[in-house]
Amino acid sequence: MSWWVWTLLILAALLLLLFVIIFITKLTITISLYHGNDNDHFKVMLRAWYGILKYTIDIPMVKVDDDGPNIVLEEKKKAGDAGSSGKEKEDKKKVTPSEFMNSLKDTKTLLVHVRSLHRIIRHFMKKVKMDDVIWHTKIGTGDAATTGSFTGAIWGLKGSIISLMSGYIRLQSMPDLQVVPDFQQAIIQTRFSCIIQFRIGNAILVGFKILRFWRGGKATFKTKPLSTLSGEKHSV
Repeated sequence: MSWWVWTLLILAALLLLLFVIIFITKLTITISLYHGNDNDHFKVMLRAWYGILKYTIDIPMVKVDDDGPNIVLEEKKKAGDAGSSGKEKEDKKKVTPSEFMNSLKDTKTLLVHVRSLHRIIRHFMKKVKMDDVIWHTKIGTGDAATTGSFTGAIWGLKGSIISLMSGYIRLQSMPDLQVVPDFQQAIIQTRFSCIIQFRIGNAILVGFKILRFWRGGKATFKTKPLSTLSGEKHSV
């Protein structure tokens, strides 16, 4: 064989080796979140090959109101919102027995479609490991009775979330959960951190499965959109 054939074979072997290495590489994601009034941060760090490859993402958090444990959000309204002065239009539509039966069949099709996608994602999540889960919260409303109620509710919420997560992800250790009431002031502080691990190959496979699922298994509905059933066309 000539030299260029050997060169192509060597390049193909190197590419195959590189793909195998990437496929079996374990990705470690460290999530760190702290919310404490104006001192907030959310950091995600990705590591592979024992820290040789490292990438960190800092995500800004929303601001908390100084007058109490309230989140300050900016609302932007678009044209055609409920607060605009545009004219309201009322549409009337008749539903025939056949359309009603088709809508029931569409509901069944949607449930089967979502359940199939759920199985793909759940199969991947079973291969994801989560460790060193720390979730500490300090809560206070300025009123003892309300603070006690919120404390119990947060305990219940955390327990439900962890129980739901354990049904999908492999928890390697017991989560460290705390809820500390503060009966003297209105305050809310939360610190959450965890380590998530999975192989890149598993993520690639589930990506291909989802892509094939949406291309070949897209749900087909029998009923038409409401805009076409009403016999009128609406511009967006």
